Amino acid sequence: MKFRFIGWLIFMIAFVPNSIAASKDTLAINKKATKPNIIIILIDDAGYADFGFMGCKDLETPNIDKLAKSGVVLTDAHVSATVCAPSRAGLITGKYQQRFGFEANDTGDESVGDIGLSDDVVTMADVFKKNGYKTIALGKWHLGYSVSDHPNKRGFDEFYGFETGSRSYFPIKNPNKKQMLQHNGEQVVFEGYMTDVLGDQSVKYIEENKEAPFFMYLAYNAVHTPMEAKLVHLEKYKNHPRQKLASMTWSLDENIGKLQAKLKELKLEENTLIYFLSDNGGAANNDSSGGVLKGWKGNEFEGGHRVPFVFSWPSVIKSGQTFSGLSSSLDIFTTSIAAANIDKGDGLVLDGVNLLPYLKGEKKGNPHDKLFWRKLEESAARIGQYKLIRLERYGYTFYNLENDIGETIDLSSKEKRKFTTTINELEAWESQLMKPLWVEDRDWMDVTYHIHQRLMENKDVLYKDPKKMKEILLKN
Repeated sequence: MKFRFIGWLIFMIAFVPNSIAASKDTLAINKKATKPNIIIILIDDAGYADFGFMGCKDLETPNIDKLAKSGVVLTDAHVSATVCAPSRAGLITGKYQQRFGFEANDTGDESVGDIGLSDDVVTMADVFKKNGYKTIALGKWHLGYSVSDHPNKRGFDEFYGFETGSRSYFPIKNPNKKQMLQHNGEQVVFEGYMTDVLGDQSVKYIEENKEAPFFMYLAYNAVHTPMEAKLVHLEKYKNHPRQKLASMTWSLDENIGKLQAKLKELKLEENTLIYFLSDNGGAANNDSSGGVLKGWKGNEFEGGHRVPFVFSWPSVIKSGQTFSGLSSSLDIFTTSIAAANIDKGDGLVLDGVNLLPYLKGEKKGNPHDKLFWRKLEESAARIGQYKLIRLERYGYTFYNLENDIGETIDLSSKEKRKFTTTINELEAWESQLMKPLWVEDRDWMDVTYHIHQRLMENKDVLYKDPKKMKEILLKN
């Protein structure tokens, strides 16, 4: 009996601490499982058709394609603006940016100075930080240059990036405050290529925050101009018709691959929700392709705001899916807090929809019945498969995207009832908005106006930038 008791005691001494440790590990895992990591990979000025998962044959994107295969490709997904800054404002706040006057590109103009994000608007980072997440912003900010608009003042614990909308991918000698690479306001002197620097930093932050849930806003400036690439990649694609874009895209893909590998190494990939999208359509000056879509960055045709969009959350969402429901970058905020079981409260009004029930197959149909866009003189509305485009002082065109994805057949005179209803919907939405707090350079507004008018008339665009506009106008 005595020996049996001693044996039992030895067993308990050896087993119980291990059991307690195992229980603690299990509890930690279960606790983390209810709080997924959230990563938004936002790229810049990428064409709708410029990735393998979107059917591209000449640009190599194996890691991004792998990400797409691990989740859902949303084929009718849109951003809330056709240019960089307002699109980012809509994404990070989960509401139409026109509601707080952030309608034009950049963050202010000469007449009003720098305005940026409204001081009282709530960001995703504010909400995640309040709810125990480590919040990290990397890369391009472009949401305001004042102290109150610095990422560290808008909910981010860490900011490793730059404030301006565009800069060289290589080190700049004596950069100004907007252009400099910084860490929480302090200049970082770097060597190498910006896409690599941001990719390496994303991996570093994941390693540092592997024990607790994190929200990472990873905003690459690729593939925005200037068209700069590493020599090794330019050599790799020396015979490519889109050499610089192919090189920049390859570097982007490499660095997204680094992030995927780190998540896998740390066994975080299953419980990490990743969004991948472009901030607007491909630009007219970076060799991007919108495929069958009409238009490009800066205009309200599909090529300006329909974007490649991937949603990956392996432990929750079945892989290898496509989803054709009407969706928006505005949905990212609402979906993410739902994924994290965060109650947004009654005071926070969001325009986005929780995509999870649709992507899990619990709901059918479209997350949105309608979406709207406006940038100063150009506006658009989407009601079901119908698309309205309005150009001030010129008029309207009206399309059925189900039959005419290229937006070439104007139905405004044939489907008058639906046409009038859509105009009324656009005007009802506009009645909720603020007047824009700043405008864009008049030359660029004139260029955009010309592009819209020519595209509405199904005519070739004569110029795409102010310099070319002035040359042509002088000749005439």
